[in-house]
Amino acid sequence: MQHFFQVSLCKTPSRFLCLLGVLVGLLVAPVLTAQAATTNLRVSKVYAGKAGIGKAKKTVRVSKRRVARKAVLVRETPSNGQIAGLRATPDELQLRSSVALVVDQQTNQVLYSKNDKAVLPIASLTKLMTGLLVDEAKLPMDAQIVITQDDVDTEKGSRSRLSVGSTLTRGELLHLALMSSENRAAHALGRTYPGGMSAFVSAMNSKARALGMKDTVYVEPTGLSSQNKSSAHDLAKLVDVASQYPLLRELTTSPSFAVALGRRSVQFNNTNRLVRNPAWDIGLQKTGYIAEAGRCLVMQTRIAGRNLIMVFLDSAGSLTRIADAQRVRRWLESAGNVAVRKEVALAPESSAI
Repeated sequence: MQHFFQVSLCKTPSRFLCLLGVLVGLLVAPVLTAQAATTNLRVSKVYAGKAGIGKAKKTVRVSKRRVARKAVLVRETPSNGQIAGLRATPDELQLRSSVALVVDQQTNQVLYSKNDKAVLPIASLTKLMTGLLVDEAKLPMDAQIVITQDDVDTEKGSRSRLSVGSTLTRGELLHLALMSSENRAAHALGRTYPGGMSAFVSAMNSKARALGMKDTVYVEPTGLSSQNKSSAHDLAKLVDVASQYPLLRELTTSPSFAVALGRRSVQFNNTNRLVRNPAWDIGLQKTGYIAEAGRCLVMQTRIAGRNLIMVFLDSAGSLTRIADAQRVRRWLESAGNVAVRKEVALAPESSAI
């Protein structure tokens, strides 16, 4: 209408030229508008891209801070031994474990001890009793067992490479439970025990009493529950008995083991790096960890010509239980120490938890 009004105002001689100018304007205007829109879009994309990069960098920085805060929270989670003040107990070797016990397997002579009367959560050391019961039951090791939803960890939310629906033999499950501390494997072993899980847990506690393990209580077969508790002396008794079973010796000291999961072959490794160390002669071992228990380790090993049992509970870091074992070994191999009893800084009875 505006262009028409302008045309109507043109004088008659130049009306044709005026109309021509209006038509050119109508044709050129959309093109210019489109170019301007395209330019604005490009500029918007550039700024949006820069803003996106800035936002991404900010997100990465925030994520790093969250991970760092989460790591701090994990490190600051106190164990039961730490809460009881056991880690502050001084000892000659300056061990990082709250509890330590070294016993001559043949004479029962205590060569070194620290807070050996404390009763603490034992984490996956529990699986040593699980393996002992399965071996003693003489159940068919080639029996096929399916991992079910019941075997999924609801206590700690731990992960597993044994997905629900995986099928393994009882022997494979026992191997994974003892060597790589596989929780679903251990739970499946207890679940498929004659009488079910309740019968298995009852058998665990009955066996503990039969072995004279007065400080020991089991509530499940994996060690994920902090209610599974024991003392260093009780665990030494368990190691002594378990080391007399060839199958348990073989499986606990196996460096690695591969199983077929569907079309894939998945390799599992031993949780104790000392089994791959040629300097160590280890007959049986088991590791364990949950936050309440700290890092734990039990071993039957030969040092300076003597068969010894070592127990380390509630070690402060992921490598400190290994370092403590190395430190004790060097001390035992030094002149005269392997032949004498050494008790250091025993905790009072009230410190047992």
